[in-house]
Amino acid sequence: MAVLALVGVLVLVVGGCVCVVWASRGGPRWVRIVAQVTMGLGEVVRVMARSGRKSGSGSNSDSGD
Repeated sequence: MAVLALVGVLVLVVGGCVCVVWASRGGPRWVRIVAQVTMGLGEVVRVMARSGRKSGSGSNSDSGD
């Protein structure tokens, strides 16, 4: 079941990327909307990943011993 969910997410990501490329070449209105949503979600993921690294950087010390 988890594999099916991951495949579904992968299909959505690839479809979003296709829409971004298509919209940059002047696709129909629905493609531009999907592309904007995809870019917005990508920005949210990027900000969340950046904030996750900042909060975890103090607790992960490498002593080297």
